[in-house]
Amino acid sequence: MRELLVATKNPGKFREICEALEGVDFKLVSLEGMSLDDGDFVEDGETFEENAKKKAVYYAEKLKGRFEFVLGEDSGIIIDALKGELGVKTRRWGAGEKASDTEWIEYFLKRMEEFPENERGAEFVCCAYIIAGGEEKVFRGETKGIITHKLEAPIVGGIPLSSCFKPVGFDQVYAALSVEQKNKISHRGKAMAPLKKFLEEV
Repeated sequence: MRELLVATKNPGKFREICEALEGVDFKLVSLEGMSLDDGDFVEDGETFEENAKKKAVYYAEKLKGRFEFVLGEDSGIIIDALKGELGVKTRRWGAGEKASDTEWIEYFLKRMEEFPENERGAEFVCCAYIIAGGEEKVFRGETKGIITHKLEAPIVGGIPLSSCFKPVGFDQVYAALSVEQKNKISHRGKAMAPLKKFLEEV
């Protein structure tokens, strides 16, 4: 079976990508547990697409010859009331990327306390960039919603915002939805659907 390297060490993202790509004739492999000297990697792109490409290209080169298929994914949230603050910097924002999920989300919710219901709009964005042999493609997904005043589901490791983001048209947060529901409407699910089709045809 062919292997697809998913260039992430985030267990929550990797699990969701695996769920969204279930059924493809590939073994998905994450960076978690690999002994890699990747301290020189800098995620400094100005867009989700740039960061996703940087991850795919960097790890394809770093592991040259081992993986023909490499997927770089970048995602984050745009908060209407905090314009320009999160976006591509989402996990590095606020309490910072070294903070635990609980510490990060507590800081975030505290910052959001002052905003009333009509100012809590948000949009999740996901960009998936795949290197497939000599071919490269990019897929994007977006989902609008609101930020709840408190966590409405247990924190999912690596993706704490899913416990306080309620997509438009639903009365449950991401983390409370079934895998099937979330894959249909989530930013990551929307980006992975055309990617899955591409992998099935490649």
